Amino acid sequence: MVSTAPYGAWQSPIDAGHAAHAGGRPDAVGTVGDEVWWVEPRPAEGGRRALVRRRPDGTESSVLAEPWNVRSRVMEYGGGPWAAVPRDEGGPLVVFTHFADQRLYAVEPDAPGGPAPRPLTPLSPVGGGLRWADPVLVVERGEVWCVLEEFTGEGPTDVRRVIAAVPLDGSAAGDRSAVRELTDDAHRFVTGPRLSPDGGRAAWIAWDHPRMPWDGSELKTARIADGGFTGVRTLLGGPRESVAQVEWAGDGSLIAATDRSGWWNLHRVDADSGRSVNLCVREEEFAGPLWHTHQRWFAPLAGGLIAVLHGRGAAVLGILDPATGEVADAAGPWTEWAPTLAVSGTRVVGVAASDRTSYEVVELDTRTGRARAIGARHTDAVNPAYYPRPRVRTFTGPGGREIHAHIYPPHSPDHTAPDGELPPFVVSAHGGPTSRSPLVLDLEIAYFTSRGIGVAEVNYGGSTGYGRAYRDRLREAWGMVDVEDCAAVAEALAEEGTADRARLAIRGGSAGGWTAAASLVSTGLYACGTIAYPVLDPLTWAADGTHDFESRYAESLVGSPTEAPDRCRERSPLHGTARISAAFLLLQGLEDPVCPPGQSERFVAAMAGRGVPHAYLTFEGEGHGFRRAESMVRALHAELSLYAQVFGVDAPGTPVLELSK
Repeated sequence: MVSTAPYGAWQSPIDAGHAAHAGGRPDAVGTVGDEVWWVEPRPAEGGRRALVRRRPDGTESSVLAEPWNVRSRVMEYGGGPWAAVPRDEGGPLVVFTHFADQRLYAVEPDAPGGPAPRPLTPLSPVGGGLRWADPVLVVERGEVWCVLEEFTGEGPTDVRRVIAAVPLDGSAAGDRSAVRELTDDAHRFVTGPRLSPDGGRAAWIAWDHPRMPWDGSELKTARIADGGFTGVRTLLGGPRESVAQVEWAGDGSLIAATDRSGWWNLHRVDADSGRSVNLCVREEEFAGPLWHTHQRWFAPLAGGLIAVLHGRGAAVLGILDPATGEVADAAGPWTEWAPTLAVSGTRVVGVAASDRTSYEVVELDTRTGRARAIGARHTDAVNPAYYPRPRVRTFTGPGGREIHAHIYPPHSPDHTAPDGELPPFVVSAHGGPTSRSPLVLDLEIAYFTSRGIGVAEVNYGGSTGYGRAYRDRLREAWGMVDVEDCAAVAEALAEEGTADRARLAIRGGSAGGWTAAASLVSTGLYACGTIAYPVLDPLTWAADGTHDFESRYAESLVGSPTEAPDRCRERSPLHGTARISAAFLLLQGLEDPVCPPGQSERFVAAMAGRGVPHAYLTFEGEGHGFRRAESMVRALHAELSLYAQVFGVDAPGTPVLELSK
């Protein structure tokens, strides 16, 4: 029977535990002989990342038991954390980065007596130590080639990055001098090397402060002689051209994703002359922002075809014929693909989801065109009748500009609202901000919509997936364009009668936390907000100890603290606390290297005694984004309690969040 109850007070079988245990997605997919391997989040195991292997018979197992955590901290957001090669005898040889100490380890998981990882690299007492990513096993030389991030001092920006060779015999485990450096540190950032089919060349991507890789980066190549790199050259890219990925084709040419046309399109690049040809001229993205050094949006197949992720907004899997420029999309229910592709023979393996399924490992057989989920398969923890039914919409913002959004109205098969009542809505601002909210099943969203609270995910100006001009809207306009676009969507929903204007909220984490806080400062539109691990002051963000990768990011988003201090201060939510009148919840991990707790603590101190209801919750052992199930449950309970109190509804069974003034 359908019962009538106020929006926000509906009973739901989707609890915070469901949302927490469904959090995260498989990543770093690869093939090892006939097996498919990937890294899988385990919120119930302290948030560790497990390396999982799927054998040809379909059985899955963890390569390493707890507490092994396969995750790199290079650039803090990470890079490729593992590599493996099959062997005729003894099973595969695996190299991986362990999160706790960031050392590189080798392990033979099929060895008698079980896996016993042995360290390949030393610890360093300096700063953040030695970190490794994007390993490539060069077995014939007895080495693994990868990115080395080496701290030279105690500060987070006292760091250098090179491509290095680590001996597989363990001789560098206690001897840093046994690590060979293959490149110099002429560039601040590098990705791992891609080796040509004949083993004679290497290619990688590099960039420098103050640019982020989506602003401008370079495709580098070198010849390999006597196990080292010679003749390093720049073939593509520059300060205003972003090269997002490079791979070798079977014929010895390079395939690169560059946005020189205004869109990340694929180009074939001659490895000698640097001449390039666009393989598929479309106003679509065939790549995205390089937040992790191991991201792969495309992968060349042995016969010359290329597996690609492409689209406007959502990225789908297709097979590109570079001879004709035609793309044949894979059939199946998946509407969003993550940037992690691997190929083996005629197989393409990736990670995909839809608005009815969470991310799962999917395999496409290019001979038959058949795609199927083969790992981390989606299962319905609750009746899917309670899942939200999102709508993809485009709104009009200031100056007539387009704003892309996903609208999740309240939905429950058990409840309806009283006649004439409009639902509360939460506007969600994604992190990055150079990123995008994917349209996938998210039980965190369902946690709210099944209780009668709508959610609007806004891919505001600056988001990726819609071309360079769209993401460049945010240059020096952070705290304005993002705030205005979120407000325009909220206003439109209220104007059309979809949302209750008096019960609007805003939420966001990281850069989305900045947008949420800035919205509370400047709009007066929202009744409350949830701010998670945020940036709050560009003037002091770098000085407060953020990591090296983003330490100059705010210069392109707002302006240089030294050259535009007034603009930075004007946009800063930390300097605008006197204008906040709406209740808020602030969530902060105490071990966050990207947005350390200092800014949140000063923000809360500035609000003390001002009569504005608020709560500040901190999380021991959590960094940038929460990975432990208990943390995610606590955060969701607190957020729902905030909305219930401010919107004036009951939230049965939810711990009451104590609000201070």
